[in-house]
Amino acid sequence: MGQFVIETKGLTKKFKRFTAVQNLNLQIPKGALYGFLGPNGAGKSTTIRMLLGLIKPTRGSIFLFKQDLAKHRMEILRKVGSLVEAPSYYEHLTAGENLEITRRILQLPKKEIDKALEIVKLAKWKNEKVKHFSLGMKQRLGIAQALMGNRELLILDEPTNGLDPAGVREIRELILSLPEIMNATVLISSHILNEIEQIADYVGIIHQGKLLFQGTLEALKAKGRKEIIIEAHPLHKVVEFLQGKGYAVSRKQNRLYLSANINPEILNRELVMHGFGVSHLSENLGSLEDIFLQLTGEVA
Repeated sequence: MGQFVIETKGLTKKFKRFTAVQNLNLQIPKGALYGFLGPNGAGKSTTIRMLLGLIKPTRGSIFLFKQDLAKHRMEILRKVGSLVEAPSYYEHLTAGENLEITRRILQLPKKEIDKALEIVKLAKWKNEKVKHFSLGMKQRLGIAQALMGNRELLILDEPTNGLDPAGVREIRELILSLPEIMNATVLISSHILNEIEQIADYVGIIHQGKLLFQGTLEALKAKGRKEIIIEAHPLHKVVEFLQGKGYAVSRKQNRLYLSANINPEILNRELVMHGFGVSHLSENLGSLEDIFLQLTGEVA
């Protein structure tokens, strides 16, 4: 089955006439920081609830740590920490007192509290009441609860939701540190493309309950439409030259846009050798947003 911490086969969840998740085949490698990306309502949260055993699939199977979740649920979930929706805490208690409740439930040693607070950079606020915390600090406390007990897998559902830019940056930096500090695999779901691009090394894109892409971030970016932007003169002669070579060329004001799999350096040399004055030539690889819209448009 390979070194997959999470593997699903044909995972499907139906609610009456609505299919929230359809034939999902996730493969999340050990040690990955996996971005589970999709618009609101795409099926991310439903998938996560099935991975955590909170709801049962209509059909299909889930393997965590190469074990069938349906057969070894309690054994598996001891290794899994999660933050789903808003974190659970008591505002009238301190950060340390909140983690003490978690520690007692999980029957962990007391040192786990300080360790967790240190990882999420809340150690100096251990004795502060949570009601005085910013939203970002509360979110970090929720992550501290999730990682108590040396978890091997962390599942975080939209952990930056509702945060201001400073809070988003804090959570992003924390998440980036977790695979190394905790030696854990991290699954983070989000509908924010920019966040996933800055955090993940593996990506899964879900849309209307279907998995459209799964692989490395580099492989996803490679799916983008490459475009070469040219400024040269005389422009109408350049257009004729490129069209004569079979390239599709579009013109916007004084620029030409060429969609072709050609080395920009070679193209520049050809234009100059044929006597054209090239003042600008660049390659636009397309943003992650462009690629996402391209993928989701294929099933819309």
